[in-house]
Amino acid sequence: MQIDWFPLWLSLRVAGIATLLSLLLGLWLAYLLANRKFRGKEILNSSVTLPLVLPPTVLGYYLLVLLGRESPLGQLYEWVFGTPLVFTWQAAVVAAMLHATPLVVISARAALESVDHCYERAARNLGASEWRVFWRVSLPLARRSILAVMVLAFARSLGDFGITIMIAGNIPNRTQTVAVAIYDAVEAGNGDVARMLVLVISVLAVSILYVANRLLARQPA
Repeated sequence: MQIDWFPLWLSLRVAGIATLLSLLLGLWLAYLLANRKFRGKEILNSSVTLPLVLPPTVLGYYLLVLLGRESPLGQLYEWVFGTPLVFTWQAAVVAAMLHATPLVVISARAALESVDHCYERAARNLGASEWRVFWRVSLPLARRSILAVMVLAFARSLGDFGITIMIAGNIPNRTQTVAVAIYDAVEAGNGDVARMLVLVISVLAVSILYVANRLLARQPA
């Protein structure tokens, strides 16, 4: 049995980049939702969590419309990088990021809201800026929960299928992630390859969940 491991390595790369991007965007959105009052806050909150309830094919269609070659964003990307975004591995990153970011926002917001705010008030009274309070006080106090959600976001990005196949496609050795490769192997009747890939991704998922649970279970010293 010969197995092409490219989908697994591509999935790991896509998940890693998507996790970093979703963490940056998610922390910023979580901070806004946890610490700021502004008009349209509930609309933003609903929009952030929307990817959790919409079918992946719907999300994929939205991305195709938003990032396709005929859209302003798609044309801007093609002008900057010289190639369309859709049906590339970078599109798979966008797909994975779309599914991981809501998870980061919800969990990071809860973590930031659970921080003892007396430390933040003390830092402000000592003249620290809001930016410094966030990076030097709030984020370190919530670090275990943030690290745990980062691990979970990686796992979520690793297993994305519906959005990925809509916007990145199923191009062997180019955009075929492990979830898509499993589907492809099953459709082709290649049960040995499908079982091996399922076993590998399942072991990875269990390991990732173990790490996340350990991070959440550990208490600060």
